Amino acid sequence: MGTAGHYRRVLVKISGESLCAAGGSGIDAGAIRATVTELAAARQTGAQIAVVVGAGNFLRGRDLQSADFIPRVTADGMGMLATVINGLALGEALKAAGIDARVHSAFPAGGFCEPFVRGRADRQLNEGRVVVLAGGTGQPFFTTDTCAALRAAQLDADAMMKATKVDGVFDADPATCPDATKFDRLTYAEVLARRLGVMDLAAVSLCMESKIPVIVFRLADPGRLAAAVGGEAVGTTIAAD
Repeated sequence: MGTAGHYRRVLVKISGESLCAAGGSGIDAGAIRATVTELAAARQTGAQIAVVVGAGNFLRGRDLQSADFIPRVTADGMGMLATVINGLALGEALKAAGIDARVHSAFPAGGFCEPFVRGRADRQLNEGRVVVLAGGTGQPFFTTDTCAALRAAQLDADAMMKATKVDGVFDADPATCPDATKFDRLTYAEVLARRLGVMDLAAVSLCMESKIPVIVFRLADPGRLAAAVGGEAVGTTIAAD
C-alpha cells in the first residue's frame, strides 16, 4: 500500500461484458474506449495497473456444459481462448490511447502476445506499463476470478479491484430484488460463510490467504476505479476485518 491510503499496485479484474455494448456480445469500440478511459484515470494516480479480463462477451465455459458433446475441459479451453481475444483488443486500445501496454497469455499464443512470466510482468509494471493478463490460469476448472486472485498474489498486488455491473456486494441480486441491502465492508470469512457469490470460493480463499483486500465496484460509474485506487471508500471492501 502506498502513502495516504493510495495503492501502489493493483490487479483489476474486468468482465468481458465491459468490452461490449449493453446486452450485446463481441467487442464494441465505444465500450472498450470507456474501459480504457477508466484504466487511464487509475494509472494517472501513479498506481501500477495489471488487468485480468474475462470472456463473457463471447462465451462462458460453464454455459457450454449443456451441450453434452462438449466436455468441461474443452469448454473451459474455449473460454480461455476467448480471453486472449479480449486481451489483445484491450492491449491495442490502450496503446491507441497512448498507454504503453503488454499482453501476456497463460499458455503459448504464437506471436500474438507474450507468455506469462512473473518476473517479466513485474518488471513491466515497475516500468509503468499496463500489463494485461489473458488466458485465465491456463488450466480448466478455474474461473477468471480465481485467475485474478492468483495473479494478484503472484505480482504482490496491494489490492484486487473487481469491476462489476453493480456498485458492491448485496445480500440479494439488486437486479431482481429492489430492497437488496448493500454491504460497505465484509470479511473474507463472511463472504465464504454466506456464499454471497461475488466471486467463486477459491478466489475468495486465495485472497484471504494472501491478505489481499478486494474492492467490488461498478466500472460504468466514471472515476470509481481511480477513486478506489486512491484509497477512497468505493463499493464494497472485502478484507480480514
